[in-house]
Amino acid sequence: MGQTVTVIGGGLAGTEAAWQLARRGVRVRLVEMRPEVMTPAHTTGLLGELVCSNSLKSDLPGSAPHLLKEELRRLDSLLMRVAYQVRVPAGHALAVDREAFSRRLTEEIAAVPGIEVVREEVRELPADGIVVVASGPLTSDPLAQAIARFAGSGNLYFYDAISPIVDAATLDRARLPAASRYGKGGEDYLNAFLSREEYLAFYEALVGAESAPLHSFEEPRFFEGCLPIEELARRGVDTLRFGPMKPVGLVDPRTGRKPWAAVQLRQENLMADSYNLVGFQNHLKFPEQQRVFRMIPGLERAEFLRFGQVHRNSYLHAPRLLHPTLQSKKRPELLFAGQLSGVEGYIESIATGLLAGINAARLAGGKGCVTPPPGTACGSLVRYLAFGEGERFQPVNITFGLLRDSGAAPGIRDRKERRLRQVERALAEMDRWIGALSDGADAQ
Repeated sequence: MGQTVTVIGGGLAGTEAAWQLARRGVRVRLVEMRPEVMTPAHTTGLLGELVCSNSLKSDLPGSAPHLLKEELRRLDSLLMRVAYQVRVPAGHALAVDREAFSRRLTEEIAAVPGIEVVREEVRELPADGIVVVASGPLTSDPLAQAIARFAGSGNLYFYDAISPIVDAATLDRARLPAASRYGKGGEDYLNAFLSREEYLAFYEALVGAESAPLHSFEEPRFFEGCLPIEELARRGVDTLRFGPMKPVGLVDPRTGRKPWAAVQLRQENLMADSYNLVGFQNHLKFPEQQRVFRMIPGLERAEFLRFGQVHRNSYLHAPRLLHPTLQSKKRPELLFAGQLSGVEGYIESIATGLLAGINAARLAGGKGCVTPPPGTACGSLVRYLAFGEGERFQPVNITFGLLRDSGAAPGIRDRKERRLRQVERALAEMDRWIGALSDGADAQ
C-alpha cells in the first residue's frame, strides 16, 4: 500500500497496532519518545515495557481474561505470542518475565522491514494522514494538552499505583511456603501468613503511615480496580482480608488451618531472583513502605528493588469521542488505542491496539472499518468504549458482564458451566468474523 500510517506510542497497544499494520502490507512509522524523553514510571527505552504488574491476569479456561487472550491468539497477536514465550510460574495467571518480554518484543518489531521505529517526542497530533494514538496513560504533557484541545474538553485522568518488588535473596524462605490458592496452577506463589494479632498490628501501621505528596497532581481519583492498599485499608479493618490479603484457599502449615490473612508474592522473572507483593500498590513514602512491609512475616530483612509509587493515568471520555471502530468521531482517520482510549489492563490495551491496527490498515486500503461481534470479548470491549456509562464513564477491564449474551442455553444453573458455554459461543462468533475478514467481506 502506498501510504505510511503513523503509530504514536511504543507500549503494548502501539506495538500490536504496528505489527497488525505491517503484516497487512502497510508501512508503519512507530514513534516512541523513550529513551529520549522518559516518564515517571518507565526505566528503559524498550518497547512494551511493563511498569505495573507482570501479570496478564487469569489464564484459567472459562474466565473472561482467558477468553480475551484466546481471541487475541486467534487474531494472530504478536504480544500474546511473546508473552507465552517468556511466561513465569504464577498459578492460573499468565505472568511474564518483565525484561525478557520487552526485550523480545523490541527485537521482533525491529526485525519487521515495514516498521520504522522513530525515537522522538510527539508534541502535537499530526494534522493529516492515518494516525493511531497509543501514547498510554503517561502521555507527555505537550501531547496530552494537544489531545485535550482536539477533544474539546479538559483531559480526563485518574491515579494509578504500582506494587513494590523485593530481592528474593533477602526473603526468609522458611517462613514463606510456596502455594497457590486452592492449589490452582501449582505452588507458584510465596505466601506470608498472618495471625489475627500480626494482621491488626500491620493494619494499624499501614493506615497510620505517611503518604508521599502528589506534587503537581490535582485531586486524587483512583481507579476502583487498582486502589492503593492504604486507601483500601481506610475503608475498614477487614477490607484487606476480603481483598489482596484474603486467606481463602490457603493453609497455614503452622496451624493446619486457614490463616487470618495472607500476602502473596509473585515471581518477577525466569531467574526467580525477585518477587512483587501482589495487590500492594501504594503511594506511601519509601521509608514508610520499608518500615510497614517489613512487618510481614518473612519480609523482616527484605531489600526493595522497586518501591510502590503513584502516577497519573490519562484516558479519554470514550463514549463522547470514539466510535466502536476506535475512530475519532471528529476525524475518522485518527484512531485511539490502549489505556488512553479508556480501557484498563494489559490484555485490554493489546486488544484495542490490535483492532486499531486492523482498522487503520483497512483505511489505508480504502476499505470500511470493522468491529468484532458484540458477543465476543473484543467486540464487547470496544462497544463499552463507544456506548459506556455516559458521564460516569471509567476505564474497564474485560468481564462477562460486558458481553452480549446471545443464545444462552436455558436451564443451566451451574455458573461455571454457563461461563464455559458463553466462551464457546464467543469463540465461535470470533472464528466466523475472522473467516469473513479473510474472505474480504466487510465483517461487522
